[in-house]
Amino acid sequence: MNHKLNVALAGLALLAAAGSASAQEVVKIGHVGPTSGGIAHLGKDNENGARMAIDELNAKGVTIGGKKVKFELLAEDDGGDPKQGTAAAQKLVDSKVAGVVGHLNSGTSIPASKIYSDAGIPQVSPSATNPKYTRQGFKTTFRVVADDVHLGGTLGKYAVTQLKGKSIAVIDDRTAYGQGVADEFEKGVKAAGGRTVAREFTNDKATDFTAILTNLKAKKPDIVFFGGMDAVAGPMIRQMKQLGIKAKFMGGDGICSGELPKLSGGAMEDSQVVCAEAGGVEGEQKKGMDEFKARFKTKFNADVQIYAPYVYDSVNVLVAAMEKAGSSDPAKYLPVLAKTSGYKGVTGTITFDEKGDIKNGALTMFTYKGGNREQIAVVR
Repeated sequence: MNHKLNVALAGLALLAAAGSASAQEVVKIGHVGPTSGGIAHLGKDNENGARMAIDELNAKGVTIGGKKVKFELLAEDDGGDPKQGTAAAQKLVDSKVAGVVGHLNSGTSIPASKIYSDAGIPQVSPSATNPKYTRQGFKTTFRVVADDVHLGGTLGKYAVTQLKGKSIAVIDDRTAYGQGVADEFEKGVKAAGGRTVAREFTNDKATDFTAILTNLKAKKPDIVFFGGMDAVAGPMIRQMKQLGIKAKFMGGDGICSGELPKLSGGAMEDSQVVCAEAGGVEGEQKKGMDEFKARFKTKFNADVQIYAPYVYDSVNVLVAAMEKAGSSDPAKYLPVLAKTSGYKGVTGTITFDEKGDIKNGALTMFTYKGGNREQIAVVR
């Protein structure tokens, strides 16, 4: 008799557990970044930012439309390649994700954005800065950082007015990001009354820049600007030193990582490199960023490279819109996401304009001393 009673009670317990599990809705959020290839360290940094946000949301417990939800991260690798990026985007669409954070590069974010737009799935980029990304007329594209017009233009002006550059050379890696930020830098230099003496091109897989740099050396530049990523910038700085080019080296957020000193093989001089990150906090907001970085270090035993805090905020902005809309259905929460205003994130206050760009986006200027990145100033 007791045995039968125990079996019956066990059955009821299983039914109750199944009932509570089914009451908890699973909401899938996609993340795409290059977790293989030359900038895998940046892609992993991004993915860790997403994972941290998801883990914290699940630990806190979130209710959407009266139902408890569990968030699941679907992480894809695009290798920084546009074709791989569109394949990853289609995979996430087929997996019925509620939203996507990524991609890291403009060159992968732009082609992928059409796939998300066609599926009606919101995409928040934490790092793609090419202006085209939010200017295609899609209602699903958003970003939490300033674009290249702001980033490149500010760096161009800084090169002339603060660094007093007289002969400025420009190199780009022919990607959507690298070429875009270099174009805007060149415009910024000219607008500030400066002069560019050369424009050279490489690619995002190159390791030998002898021909380009030898050509530049003859023009005696005092500043070399590179539009591209840190994996290419590091060897370029090393080869500049070998050729005796003593110019300042500038770049956008793609080079502005904690890994750059290592990638340059110790060839960087103190204060030689000046770069800008598309984002930044100051005053009271700095405390939240410092706390985030400490939690990140504890969780992953790694320092933040560049974009992890922006990925973290991107995930949380998506979820905040779902909570406000009372639904994780993209069609229902997308209009709420578009009206995001005054969201307090670790990267600052997030308000989207009519294109999905962040309003009043900040930039943080950095240099390197003793192999460590040091903040110069936050500018808007």
